[in-house]
Amino acid sequence: MAVDSAISSPLGPPACEKDAKALRFIEEMTRNADAVQERVLADILTQNSKTEYLRRFKLNGATDRESFKSKLSVISYEDLQPEIQRIANGDRSAILSAHPISEFLTSSGTSAGERKLMPTIKEELDRRQLLYSLLMPVMNLYVPGLDKGKGLYFLFVKSETRTPGGLLARPVLTSYYKSEQFKTRPYDPYNVYTSPNEAILCPDSFQSMYTQMLCGLQDRHQVLRVGAVFASGLLRAIRFLQLNWQQLSNDIETGVLNRKITDPSLRECMGEILKPDPELAMFVRQECSKESWEGIITRIWPNTKYLDVIVTGAMAQYIPTLDYYSGGLPKACTMYASSECYFGLNLNPMCKPSEVSYTIMPNMAYFEFLPHESNSSGFNRDSPPKLVDLVDVEVGKEYELVITTYSGLCRYRVGDILRVTGFHNSAPQFHFVRRKNVLLSIDSDKTDEAELQTAVENASKLLREFNTSVVEYTSYADTKTIPGHYVIYWELLVKDAANSPTDDVLKQCCLAMEESLNSVYRQGRVSDNSIGPLEIRVVKCGTFEELMDYAISRGASINQYKVPRCVNFTPVVELLDSRLVSAHFSPGLPHWSPERRR
Repeated sequence: MAVDSAISSPLGPPACEKDAKALRFIEEMTRNADAVQERVLADILTQNSKTEYLRRFKLNGATDRESFKSKLSVISYEDLQPEIQRIANGDRSAILSAHPISEFLTSSGTSAGERKLMPTIKEELDRRQLLYSLLMPVMNLYVPGLDKGKGLYFLFVKSETRTPGGLLARPVLTSYYKSEQFKTRPYDPYNVYTSPNEAILCPDSFQSMYTQMLCGLQDRHQVLRVGAVFASGLLRAIRFLQLNWQQLSNDIETGVLNRKITDPSLRECMGEILKPDPELAMFVRQECSKESWEGIITRIWPNTKYLDVIVTGAMAQYIPTLDYYSGGLPKACTMYASSECYFGLNLNPMCKPSEVSYTIMPNMAYFEFLPHESNSSGFNRDSPPKLVDLVDVEVGKEYELVITTYSGLCRYRVGDILRVTGFHNSAPQFHFVRRKNVLLSIDSDKTDEAELQTAVENASKLLREFNTSVVEYTSYADTKTIPGHYVIYWELLVKDAANSPTDDVLKQCCLAMEESLNSVYRQGRVSDNSIGPLEIRVVKCGTFEELMDYAISRGASINQYKVPRCVNFTPVVELLDSRLVSAHFSPGLPHWSPERRR
């Protein structure tokens, strides 16, 4: 649809009038970023002025930045935990937010091994929906014709539970997919999915994946983009196809749905969609039975223009595998969001993954930035560094993100480390560097050094009766397998060779480590099937001395050298693997349930 040049945007010519409106909104927000931020903070402080939390700081109705910054401390989740626990236990008074807390969003970050609970209010759904509504108008600037086909997106809901006080606790995307904003979204030719809502909302991950893949195969010629939230999720979908293509092709040939799909609403929905197509079934069998799966995405979905997946941060490790399966298709990272808040979007979504920068939308929350020193673990509360406002950050510098939200988080440290790459108008653009203190990550799991240390200590207790101990260890996120899995390298001191630990004992050590890891990891293993069994690789005595020698040969100081608790540099991994004595995998699944540990 042609759009009059008078309503064109500085970002580029919009695809339609609706896009023109969205692009104008982006321009307005980013041109006036500081004024928007000032208004957002005033709105939040006015709205929540009577809350118990804000009353403690005696703002006395003040809504200006200076009063806010001088009286409120920067906080972490642990500082807020008593208030969050009261809300979770049923206290409905205005503790953090003047608006009722509608549910908790469970973060992929953890505290004491459990997912963090992020309070939210119903109004936040509209704010998130607004950011979603900006994504396709930007994408349409770079990829024309997306209204002529569909998107094959593998989207899933995850387990939810209720707090003792009766509030739902669930991941932010599960909340969104189950919302009326998503379920009753108006038809948009630029945003049509192959997957029906019934498939996305099915709580059984096998049935959901199976029917989404089946619909994607049926619409293979209409698919113009393929995606999942994370790169790891798209690779799991490819692996699922590898394991289930024979049954999927049988369903396509006969038009009869696999009996393993038992969800009534899903069976009814698929009954209307699935029609016999022997020719398509033959094609699927021919392609999937070939020895090589290189380029399988474009072989099956030949009109795919790009992959829509997050490949920044820990997900960058999946880029080579995605390239293999897609023939090097562009990978679009469209938005930056978390359970605490939705932050911004990528105004150049077709850029290289290494060049992805997100423009913070100043209407989403009030943003501050804590200058980040890579050799510093935190800050001294007695003399904290000065936080920087959104428009005052400096290009090239790294910051930790601090937010104040409508839901009641005030000066809250998110834990994301961002590097400023430039500005769009007066709004800064950031490259996501990493999550603070995260050591290992396969999917949405985040394991830090302290958790890994505790897991090793707990597992090594099983070695005591064999008079054996762990001399040194390190770890590696192995993403060559699908799903990926944690690899822990152990160098052991065996004091009695005649009584050394057996394969079964070391397998139990793997399971003991998994039992010690946080609930997000265990959910990935048990419920989501997004993480494979943990592996312990025992290496020869003296291996870690060789590792130190290697590091020193590359310029490390012998006086300051510390064994890295995680490795990803290929020559280091190859050195460790070349000293392998034995490998052992977890023999079962760790304990996990949707209920939080008391």
